[in-house]
Amino acid sequence: MDLSANILAISRHRIGIDGDGVTTLVVFMGCPLRCRWCLNPQTLVLAYPHATYTPQGLYEAVKQDELYFLASGGGITFGGGEPLLQAGFIRAFREICGPLWKINLETSLHVPGALLEEALPAVDHLFVDIKDMNPEIYRRYTGADLGPVTDNLQYLVRQGKAENCTVRLPLIPEFNSQEDVQKSEKILTDMGFHHFDKLTYDTERHEKRERNLQSAQRNPQADCPGK
Repeated sequence: MDLSANILAISRHRIGIDGDGVTTLVVFMGCPLRCRWCLNPQTLVLAYPHATYTPQGLYEAVKQDELYFLASGGGITFGGGEPLLQAGFIRAFREICGPLWKINLETSLHVPGALLEEALPAVDHLFVDIKDMNPEIYRRYTGADLGPVTDNLQYLVRQGKAENCTVRLPLIPEFNSQEDVQKSEKILTDMGFHHFDKLTYDTERHEKRERNLQSAQRNPQADCPGK
């Protein structure tokens, strides 16, 4: 079984950004969504320069920071793109790195439930990028249906994993309002989630990222700007 994965970037020595302690961010290629202001538009362009790793190969690339991980309670944060599309890879990586590293996911949860079920035993914490719990707002912003996200949120609650989730609730100019954010928080709180990260999208920065996507589509061999 081929568990190789296409990876856009590996970013080391991150502190307080995407998990406890010192973390290394691993950015996977590929995403099922087409968000209006994508954080990493290069992950959507298959021809964009990237590297291919097996779980063992990735472990060899990141194990140099093991002392930092163990001393700080940190580890690996898988982002993207959508990391749950690589559920088998993440599960295999956990078997190689062992139980002492923390493994975090930055996920939209917009994947088939079987992928979440496969990856979950290998994951310590999930940063869930919800966008908005209003189905119409979600569809306008992502181009997709909210249904799979809701199903996966309910699965996490049933598995007793709500306390292992930080739900990101952005205020997105032109798409939702502060009242919409509050409504989303109420829905999620009623479901059983209690850890939220509220933020406001910087329109200027996201418009620049949109231009990056258009540039990447026109010229996929340009240098990767990283995250």
